[in-house]
Order: sequence, then C-alpha cells, then structure tokens
Amino acid sequence: MAGEKRLARTRNIGFMAHIDAGKTTVTERVLFYTKKTHRMGEVDDGTATMDWMQQEQERGITITSAVTTVEWKGNTIHIIDTPGHVDFTIEVERSLRVLDGTIAIFSAVEGVEPQSETVWHQADKYRVPKMAFVNKMDRI
Repeated sequence: MAGEKRLARTRNIGFMAHIDAGKTTVTERVLFYTKKTHRMGEVDDGTATMDWMQQEQERGITITSAVTTVEWKGNTIHIIDTPGHVDFTIEVERSLRVLDGTIAIFSAVEGVEPQSETVWHQADKYRVPKMAFVNKMDRI
C-alpha cells in the first residue's frame, strides 16, 4: 500500500526543445530551487550537473538524455533532460516512451525552431501530454 501511494506521487517529466533553447539551464535552475544542488551549474562554463560527459562539457550541448530526481511538495519528479541537436533525435524518442509529460522549451529570441517541431510531433506519436515554456524572455 505504501509503495502504491509513493508511485501515485511520482512522475517522469522530460524537457525537450531545439538546441540552445535552454533545456539544461532550466533543469539546473530546477535542481537549485528544489535544493537538489547548492549552486546553479552553467552550460557555458562546463559546470552543469546534467551535462556529465566530457564531450558535453567541451561542446556545451547535451548528447545523451540525463535523468535526475527532485522532491517537490511531497511529489517525486524524475526529470529527463534530452538533447536538442538534430543528430541526437533518437535520444529524445527513447525518452518519450517513459514520460508522463513533457515540457517543450522555446527560446523567445530564436522562436520556434525545426527541431522543436520535430520533438513536439514525436510527443504526439507517443501520446505524451506536453506544455510549452518560453525561455529567455529577458533577452527580447
């Protein structure tokens, strides 16, 4: 019974978008504000918690989907930070198969990019509920 209650309060949520829309940066903020980390990691200086591979840190992009867990108001949320580069689209598709929902992150500066449309349609294919989040509003 306790396990069923815990499972009922657990969700798998993915962040998906075009490259450089800010998925990893948003994830780093979530980690900080949920007190999972004590500092905000930055993609640009290679300190992002989610970009753990050396190649990801050097290139400043996510190559493999990365998972972390946070607690929020009695809920357990598994966050999956997915790659945004078109070459790693299959990584997003693999992640969509286990998600309860996804947040599509759009850059207010660049607008809707082709890869954002691709992953949006992939979420439709797997019937994953999605919501839009507009990032970088401070830059317009």
